[in-house]
Amino acid sequence: MHIVILGLSITSSWGNGHATTFRGLVRELAAQGHRVTFLERDVPWYAAHRDLPQPPYCRTELYADLADLRARFAGEVASADATIVGSYVPEGVAVGEWVQETARGIVGFYDIDTPVTLAKLAEGDHEYLHPSLIAGYDVYLSFTGGPTLERLEREFGSPCARALHCAFDPDLYHPEAVEAAWDLGYLGTYSDDRQPRVDSLLVQPARRWPEGRFVVGGPMYPDTIAWPGNVERRDHVPPDAHRRFYNQQRFTLNVTRDDMIRAGWSPSVRLFEAAACGVPIISDAWEGIDSLFRPGDEILLAERPDEVLAILQGMDDAQRRAIGLRARERVMAEHTAAHRAAQLVALLEALATARRPSAVAEGA
Repeated sequence: MHIVILGLSITSSWGNGHATTFRGLVRELAAQGHRVTFLERDVPWYAAHRDLPQPPYCRTELYADLADLRARFAGEVASADATIVGSYVPEGVAVGEWVQETARGIVGFYDIDTPVTLAKLAEGDHEYLHPSLIAGYDVYLSFTGGPTLERLEREFGSPCARALHCAFDPDLYHPEAVEAAWDLGYLGTYSDDRQPRVDSLLVQPARRWPEGRFVVGGPMYPDTIAWPGNVERRDHVPPDAHRRFYNQQRFTLNVTRDDMIRAGWSPSVRLFEAAACGVPIISDAWEGIDSLFRPGDEILLAERPDEVLAILQGMDDAQRRAIGLRARERVMAEHTAAHRAAQLVALLEALATARRPSAVAEGA
């Protein structure tokens, strides 16, 4: 198949978790024999931080604005077997309207931010998606599974809402023998609604355990945050440094945005990447996490600073390693980028097949 993707960014991972998801998915689509064209709006903040300006597994084109997109790529979109618009694409409503008018193949919306999107729609915020567009997409590919999929179909008229979780690349994320530099680490861009849990599950334990070693990696943290002296800060950890970053942690922390906790069934790509490295994960709790990992056996759940400290100070290395390796076995069996690409292709092929009888009938 020829698949066109209009996404937030594949060329830059700066403050942008979408790049990791798109890179893995597109690479595996190419490995499975499909041709992908990725169209990305050229914006200055990504232009200044392009860590993969020309992905080797797809044709990547930058466009200046909507007029440029329409003028240069209408033929590409019209002839593609499938065209997928991603969440947070600049002027995504206008882009979506144009794609639905132009494409003759399957059209889909890939929402890597589903709970955030639904919260925006409830507030009348149509930054990149309008409710009227949802029924016009043949498939709504959702970062979030569970009851949210039924809601998208029932309340918004999606003809087909399916989970397409984030994933990881086994070639990039795996255990390696490096000396532990930190007892607990966290990797993530700053978010107002996530920060209270970072404070509760990492900063407060660091204050209570001065001998412990902690690290927080990611951009956009305000200068006003008073980090304890035993918390190291890394402003940007590029994707090619993620594996080493995780492997240098005895435990790694996963915290979740409020909208995603409310929706449940919303795993972060960092969750799968850390698990793939065999690093035991301490996570906040949300509905559906037990469908991804067995709590206490493959992942450790904590809601308070004392629970985190009990794990950091009380768990022996053999038990710690065993939990990490069981999590790795789970994600290797279910959550690689190759799994996601295969899921997507099977879904697009099923939708195309379902469409053909009506097309034949109309032609007759």
